[in-house]
Amino acid sequence: MGQGLSCATTQEHGLFSAMQSGDLDTVKAMLERDPSLTHQTTAYDRQSALHIAAANGRIEILSMLLERSVNPDVVNRHKQTPLMLAAMHGKIGCLKKLIEAGANILKFDSLNRRTCLHYAAYYGHSDCLQAVLSAAQSSPVAVSWGYARFVNIRDGRGAAPLHLAARQRRPQCVRILLDNGALVCASTGGYGCPGSTPLHLAARGGSLDCTRELLAWGADRLQRDASGRIPYLVALKHKHGACAALLNPSSAEPLVWPSPLKFISELNQEAKALLERALMDANREREKNILKGTAYSLPSPSHSDTGADDNISEASDTELCCICFEHVCTIEVQDCGHQMCAQCTLALCCHNKPNPTIACLNPPVCPFCRSAIIRLVVAKVKDCDDADQDIGEIGSPKMRKARKSRNFSSEGSSSFKGLSVMSPFGKMGGRGSGRMAAENEWVDKP
Repeated sequence: MGQGLSCATTQEHGLFSAMQSGDLDTVKAMLERDPSLTHQTTAYDRQSALHIAAANGRIEILSMLLERSVNPDVVNRHKQTPLMLAAMHGKIGCLKKLIEAGANILKFDSLNRRTCLHYAAYYGHSDCLQAVLSAAQSSPVAVSWGYARFVNIRDGRGAAPLHLAARQRRPQCVRILLDNGALVCASTGGYGCPGSTPLHLAARGGSLDCTRELLAWGADRLQRDASGRIPYLVALKHKHGACAALLNPSSAEPLVWPSPLKFISELNQEAKALLERALMDANREREKNILKGTAYSLPSPSHSDTGADDNISEASDTELCCICFEHVCTIEVQDCGHQMCAQCTLALCCHNKPNPTIACLNPPVCPFCRSAIIRLVVAKVKDCDDADQDIGEIGSPKMRKARKSRNFSSEGSSSFKGLSVMSPFGKMGGRGSGRMAAENEWVDKP
């Protein structure tokens, strides 16, 4: 088979083999002898040396090629760039190096007219996806397009990166894209069934985790595709029973990320993580009942297990949330300093499902002083010496008590007592409402 190869072809084959194996010395020696080899491509796919280095994660070879002024946006037969191949194969080091070298994040291939963002989402490389999105925030290309437009960029069949991530069962990528402004209810063109939303595609793939993420961000269970099917029917058709149970319109409506909260521009990441955890824990408790085939009902605020009372008795009254009197305060409104638990913070905005097509920018208000909530941070507690200590410090005795209370809050369906489909104060009874009414006059005002 090798007898028909010319000398030049043999040399080219040796170069590409050395690149695939990461033999830097051999590659250097060959390029020193013949610098024109940097412009050679494979016979069929027309992969350049830079494509091969990027696809195989050979960052030293890739760096050497870029130093020799090789075009970072060179394309192969399918108009794919080295950046696309790095995203496809999850080679984060090479991807970052190419971006630093000025690789264009908005190039489209000729197969499906996809960008590197589509490739990272499709193949589930969340680190590559995050790196491309971070680059887009300061990229002249993304600035000229608009960042939100870039995040929701469509391929040749009308699929945005979120559609691809949902269909391929990539929950981490789904979360990253939603966090960066992906439209949760956008419909496809010809990808999947025309008119499919990310929720339709998650139902088709049977991914519970993707379904949970989309529902928590307000995905509409009743939106129909071009064939008139809701996601529930898609899940049934593909025999994904667990997904179908969550998507069944007759089951309880999922708790969603409140629009006013998720668009707070300066939402502290630690606080956001606490709120997300509280929301997902509450939805999982709801799901347990749905998946068991039992009707879901909100627990009574006055109900508590023995274990809960034991944990609460260990903590002082000043540590407990003054709304529900069940959980330790973990969230603080920075401007006014009032503190609540993550569950009650969400309850202030979760009683009405937001319209997923509208980005509501009106911030919620503090229930104690009625000032607008502009920034949420992780609450701080005081130790015995009255020194402020972050609740995240594990060594604190109070932190141990807080952890016990939070651990309990994620164990039972009674953990989300303040969060109902009604006004958060509509069913607040017993200790919580009495104490708050005594301490906050605005409760009694019309």
